[in-house]
Amino acid sequence: MYYKYTTKSKSLICAFAAAVISCFISVCGAVRPSAAERETVVVVTSFPEELTTRCEREFERIRPDVHVQFVWKQSRDALAELTTPEQGGADLYWAPSPANFAQLRDRGAFRKISVDRAALPGRLGAQQLSDPAGLYEAYDVAGYGIVENRDALAAAGLSAPRRWPDLARPEYARRMAMPVAGKVGFSPALYDILLQSEGWTEGWRLIGEMGGEATLLDSGLAPTAAVREGKAALALTIDFIAEIAKANGAPVEMIYPERTAFLPAHVAMTAGARHVPGAQAFIDFLLSKDGQQLMMERDSRRHPARPDAYLDAPEGLVNPFALPSSTFLDYDSEIGRRRPSLIALLFDLAVVEGHAESAELWRKIHDAEKKFAADAKAMALIGGAKTFAGFVPVSETDSRTMAFLERFARRDAVDPKQIAQWRDQIASARRQARDLMKSLEPAP
Repeated sequence: MYYKYTTKSKSLICAFAAAVISCFISVCGAVRPSAAERETVVVVTSFPEELTTRCEREFERIRPDVHVQFVWKQSRDALAELTTPEQGGADLYWAPSPANFAQLRDRGAFRKISVDRAALPGRLGAQQLSDPAGLYEAYDVAGYGIVENRDALAAAGLSAPRRWPDLARPEYARRMAMPVAGKVGFSPALYDILLQSEGWTEGWRLIGEMGGEATLLDSGLAPTAAVREGKAALALTIDFIAEIAKANGAPVEMIYPERTAFLPAHVAMTAGARHVPGAQAFIDFLLSKDGQQLMMERDSRRHPARPDAYLDAPEGLVNPFALPSSTFLDYDSEIGRRRPSLIALLFDLAVVEGHAESAELWRKIHDAEKKFAADAKAMALIGGAKTFAGFVPVSETDSRTMAFLERFARRDAVDPKQIAQWRDQIASARRQARDLMKSLEPAP
């Protein structure tokens, strides 16, 4: 059979093809723009890949015209790059590093962004989470506190602690794990929260007593792992690590003690951003209800900075915006961002160095507390021994003086003679504590 190919038949074939293509598009969606047509937004971040990949996939699904390119940099490297004239070609900075955001803001590294303030309060209780001038916005809030193994506590006949000072109780000695401030990124902030809550001098005494017989660990995951495995009944941690473990079946619970704090991660647009519309679109997505809920998956378990995101939160995930006011410390973020290096240095000198000898001293103190509980004179001597055993050679006034804190902003820039002097002062205080404890021993 012969078919004659005419102009009319050609038109019919073209019409049929166009109809097929139109149907395909309506079913499968618009054709994805080519790489050359897509806007590429460069994002400097330190968030884990499982979270960034999820956000990239969901954002590009609704905005196929924009591609997100992540550049992973830890806090110090990110700060160095974003303060260069070209800012590493970055359009956005998205990270859990409040100190970096404050420093970069002060150096003019950001431009103002648009935020739906009706949905994002930018505050948690009395604490300011976001930049008041709109140069960066809170993405999530991380809580600091205690992870517990209820079975281990119950086996020892112990109740759970509810306040920071509870952790210094003798019955918790040798049942605690603590992160080393100079090794674990979140821990200087954790210890600073305790210090702001209880006062600098008393706070260090508590840290010394807690750490004296605790297991000291140099990995952020290790304290929660120790509790999960029953090697410790309690540990200090940041909440999302404990919540991930719990979501994956570990027998752990997170405790937020009275007067703790939730510290934010932020997102900001760089001053030199080359792709402003795409960058703002990605910010809008991260801060949208749908975008915020992505962080609550079981491999992330972070707390959104947007209250309405908790309407569909996984069961058991705490809503910080619904916690009682007694939970929150009026945290001074300006002081907090200037003290991490000093806290890490003092923790090394006062807790890590000579830990075995300190453990022996604190064991004697705790044993004496039980023995002389009804003896007022002896208890006064024991109180003095605690003060010396938990001594650090920095005053409350210096700990809040900007000029003093600037001298200790970088550990490698601290005068070695200063460190040697502090080490000697701590050693002298420990000797005085041992002498007081020796005075309680029976005469030969």
